Amino acid sequence: YNIVDRIYIGHIPSDGSLALTGVGVCMPIIMIVSAFAALVSSGGAPRASIYMGKQDNKSAENILGNCFILQIIISVILTAILLIWGRDLLLAFGASENTISYATDYMHIYAFGTLFVQLTLGMNAFITAQGFTTFSMVSVLIGAVCNIVLDPVFIFVFHMGVRGAALATVISQAISTLWVVSFLCGKKTLLHLRKKHLHLEAKVVLPCIALGLAAFIMQSSESIVTVCFNSSLLRYGGGDIAVGAMTILTSVMQFAMLPLQGIAQGAQPISSYNYGAKNADRVKKTFRLLLITCLSYSVLLWAAVQLVPRVFVSIFTADTDLIGFTAPMLKIYLGGLFLFGIQIACQMTFTSLGKAVNSIIVAVVRKFVLLIPLIYIMPHMISDSTTGVYMAEPIADITAVIFTSVLFTFQFKKALAEIQN
Repeated sequence: YNIVDRIYIGHIPSDGSLALTGVGVCMPIIMIVSAFAALVSSGGAPRASIYMGKQDNKSAENILGNCFILQIIISVILTAILLIWGRDLLLAFGASENTISYATDYMHIYAFGTLFVQLTLGMNAFITAQGFTTFSMVSVLIGAVCNIVLDPVFIFVFHMGVRGAALATVISQAISTLWVVSFLCGKKTLLHLRKKHLHLEAKVVLPCIALGLAAFIMQSSESIVTVCFNSSLLRYGGGDIAVGAMTILTSVMQFAMLPLQGIAQGAQPISSYNYGAKNADRVKKTFRLLLITCLSYSVLLWAAVQLVPRVFVSIFTADTDLIGFTAPMLKIYLGGLFLFGIQIACQMTFTSLGKAVNSIIVAVVRKFVLLIPLIYIMPHMISDSTTGVYMAEPIADITAVIFTSVLFTFQFKKALAEIQN
């Protein structure tokens, strides 16, 4: 949703670049909101799949009900925080006096859609976990298509600017939520939302949260990383144009991250179910196919970025100065993308097998041990400090892939041995 919003916002006449930068500053907060959805769903859905593999649908339904209520509670808390302290958070995350008005206009409306974000992302994972992949894909497409259609209407026809983009997003997510919840209450689903399960049980919720922590750390840390990037760029003289470029770089990065995560989430119920059913050969075949698919996609996208970076940048802005600045930085920033399919495949498979600790370790190493320190170290290592900031990303990515591959090789064999004995 936010990528589509940014594509349209970046082409608003006269102030599109500033508006794009302002909405880009909102991205860390949006990532935190979606991270809370992942905290619940990425832990709950695999556990539900594992119980389904054990032919225990009653326990799987109990997990579904507990996660549903937990997401509603989280949504209420997040909405209150965004409405009360939204402006302060945006300023802390890199908004300047030139961009804060655009950021607050977007965020104040977006805050009211927090519940829809949580339930759409969170509950759709349980539809995928049951094997209804076509329906879960349609759930996402309905909201995405609505957003693509409504964005230009509200932004350009009704002249609402960034507020129109936020309103289009909220309405689109609400439509997706109705679609998802109606399915889980209907006749086709294997796991039903039942009134008797709509409460919180510590023994059910806590293991889901523990397993979902890796996904939460991975997504929420993106906001911390963005703040670090923005503060470092402002410190070394990049100004609003460098922060605007960062918005575009992270947007293009999502062209890689979102499909890779989607592919991995598609493999998750197969891996989890067969792990629960103790079918080690099926788990190995699933991982092998996941790895090949993810690696192929990341290599192809990396090659496209290296060959035609201006094409990707032009999707988000028509500003020639911003395009000229961002295009060469994009090639540097995504320099390690060709290996990133390995990182996603291994990390998501850890989660699918219920190996929460390993998932958390690889997430923490990439972001906190490697990337964040490098954001502040690299400007001192390169003559062009701004370029040094952007170089932190590929160095961290390549190093993280090496670490993750070694850890996964040993832990995957150990996990399979456990179900073969």
